[in-house]
Amino acid sequence: MKRIHFTADDLARTRVATTIGVAAETIDTVKLLKDRDTSLAFRRWHISVRGRLGQQVGPLAALLPARGPLVDATSLMGDTASIDEAVDNLMAAPRALMRLELENLDIHPTHRSWARNLMDGDREARHEVATALRACHSVTVAPYWNRVRSHLSEVRAGYVGTMADGGVEQLLTTLCRPLVRWRPPVLEVAHTHDADIHLNGRGLVIAPTMFSTGQVEFLFPPLDPDRAPVLAVPTLSGTSLGTALWEGVESTVPSLDDLLGRTRAAVLRAAVDGCGTTELAGRLHISPATASHHATALRNARLITTRREGKAVLHTVTSLGVALLGQGPLV
Repeated sequence: MKRIHFTADDLARTRVATTIGVAAETIDTVKLLKDRDTSLAFRRWHISVRGRLGQQVGPLAALLPARGPLVDATSLMGDTASIDEAVDNLMAAPRALMRLELENLDIHPTHRSWARNLMDGDREARHEVATALRACHSVTVAPYWNRVRSHLSEVRAGYVGTMADGGVEQLLTTLCRPLVRWRPPVLEVAHTHDADIHLNGRGLVIAPTMFSTGQVEFLFPPLDPDRAPVLAVPTLSGTSLGTALWEGVESTVPSLDDLLGRTRAAVLRAAVDGCGTTELAGRLHISPATASHHATALRNARLITTRREGKAVLHTVTSLGVALLGQGPLV
């Protein structure tokens, strides 16, 4: 069991995020595929993707030993939802961070020479990991990513609502039972390793995960002691929800781009996590006026909703927009 000790400052600085990042979710799919006892919630997904990963995924599997600690992809590649940005983060990761993440892994003897090269900053070894990450992502995550992000956004919205109604302690009380138990001022997390963790005023980031199903994970940024650690919380336990998420990916209906136009469809996809007009423009490399125009059209069609937060606005996808995203090719 891990015991996370909170102070009043920690409670005040606790927040929720939408995702642990696409890189971490992708690596979790490799672990999930290695698990012979796949839960019913992932059975359809498992059948769809198994056998489609070749030898190119080997470098990722080498970093996931059967026992002991595992590599923390969020620390190495960030919590970005972009696989390109995650790869850029990997290639630019400090050598000291790479060593800290890998030196305690129980690497199989056949891969230890390669792992030492990776720790020592070998660019070719990093490229091999990046190539494996992209290959795995294209098969196990990308076809479902719009639905995954919508699901995680809904979970985060639930967390925010709980905090608004009853504060952070109400969220901690109701979070992921029975794996997590709030005994003020300590959050007890069921885990294979025993540890006492003091947040020391940094607070905690609570992030829902899709493909991590075994246990709640505590992710600690090793080179930034002032940064809040992340509590990664599994969300997919219901079999009906799992079935709905994986169904219909090979749809033959017209693509979302055909229905809305490429730019407007891109605006709808970008709003899944919630973002402002300026952020939309930056993500899609269009002018703020163009982003605002498309957001207005989508809002008039009841595909997004817009609310003001201070001087800015926040666009989020409605349930109708989520349903439409679920119909087109998910990329």
